[in-house]
Amino acid sequence: MSRLWITGYRNYELGVFNDSDPKVTIIMLALKNAIEQSILDGADWIISGGQLGTEQWALKAASKLKEQYPDEFQTAMMLPFAEFGNQWSETNQLAFNQAKTTVDFTANVSDKPYRSPEQLRNYQEFMLTHTDQAILLYDLESPGKPKFDYERIVKFADSHEYPFRLITFDDLQETAEEYQENLNNSLQDS
Repeated sequence: MSRLWITGYRNYELGVFNDSDPKVTIIMLALKNAIEQSILDGADWIISGGQLGTEQWALKAASKLKEQYPDEFQTAMMLPFAEFGNQWSETNQLAFNQAKTTVDFTANVSDKPYRSPEQLRNYQEFMLTHTDQAILLYDLESPGKPKFDYERIVKFADSHEYPFRLITFDDLQETAEEYQENLNNSLQDS
């Protein structure tokens, strides 16, 4: 069994406030490509959290890949604590609940509502000890909330065999250029 943890920037950290933003197309394509490669390399669980942004997009990308690879992998949404997302706007809660319906498994690491940052540290520890590798949508030049996961993953990887990959802003730029080139080529062919 090979389990992949995917995390990264929240939507607002990338200046994305709705899924019709063109940035989402590129981010989803980069995530899909990374997830697909992981599946081809043997990942049979794609695990993420429920945060708005990278985590929900990753699960959505994985869900779309199930059409192509119906029996190769499963998806899970692991949440750090009970009542996660309850304080979000109605629109964000709707997106969260929709994302939850696309996964094969969901659970809370803590059965209590948010009480302290210790629950978030316990969540990181759980994710590290229950996965075999990670992908982070994270650029070292632009720290944000994923910095905490990145630092914890690096520290964990120092003493465990735990490969991880970053999808950086340069990677997103390359994905955007390839996407535009493919779009231009398909327009020329028609």
